[in-house]
Amino acid sequence: MNDRSTALADPIADDALTRPFTGASPYDSYVHASVLNSMQQPLTDAPDEMGFLVTTQVMELWFTLIVHEWRAARVAFAKDDLPAAMDALVRSRRALTALNGSWAPIAALTPAQFNGFRAAFGKASGFQSAMYRHLEFLLGDKSAGLLRSHRGDPAVHEALSETYREPSLYDEVLGFLHRQGLHVPMRVRERDVTQPYASDPGVVDVWREIYAGPQHHPHLALGELLTDLAELVTRWRFEHVLVVRRAMGSKPGSAGSSGLAWLEQRAARPVFPELWEVRGDV
Repeated sequence: MNDRSTALADPIADDALTRPFTGASPYDSYVHASVLNSMQQPLTDAPDEMGFLVTTQVMELWFTLIVHEWRAARVAFAKDDLPAAMDALVRSRRALTALNGSWAPIAALTPAQFNGFRAAFGKASGFQSAMYRHLEFLLGDKSAGLLRSHRGDPAVHEALSETYREPSLYDEVLGFLHRQGLHVPMRVRERDVTQPYASDPGVVDVWREIYAGPQHHPHLALGELLTDLAELVTRWRFEHVLVVRRAMGSKPGSAGSSGLAWLEQRAARPVFPELWEVRGDV
């Protein structure tokens, strides 16, 4: 007589799954999981340090994916390929949503828990992340000073310098809209792209025209997708503020910054500012 419960508990083995690998598994050769899993090296016995390391490393991976997608979108806008650009931005929206969720493991650290390992990372600080700097430069938030801080690592500095010198994602969006017949002012199209992007009344007019037009127009869909991205970036920044406020209050940052005050100032910087300004005019 068949014992159904035993049959369910002991499924028939698949020979393909139990056959020994020659060297590393194909999965590990492709994903490099063993490399990823070897990179968590806590320096203390504090139980919360492992979560802090994993959280920050996972965020670095999400930064890498978002930067990849924004670069793809930027190239597509330069080619006037709106569908490809929108696809890349949609993918980046999913990645940004996952990035924001990455705060969960360390969002409720108490000061005592954070102090259990804070001294171990010395002068290390999240604002030193080169990949996050690529992300901000792609948003148009350029900074010669923050670029200069990476000069000690020539390869990182050169890669970041390239992103610094290139048009931002938003610059390419505005160039695309101009070529579609919307009047983006010459002062914006020919601006020094190494300078931080600042709101321009002529660009507000462009978005006002778009938002006053057909509500299912592709350009309005683009505006809403960019607004989604701006909101998610802003939420990530404010979540960072809350995590720091909860874990260390107003103490100075580990790298010598003002800590919470510096983060609050950065969080208040608008992303794609005209898209927010125009909403009160519709």
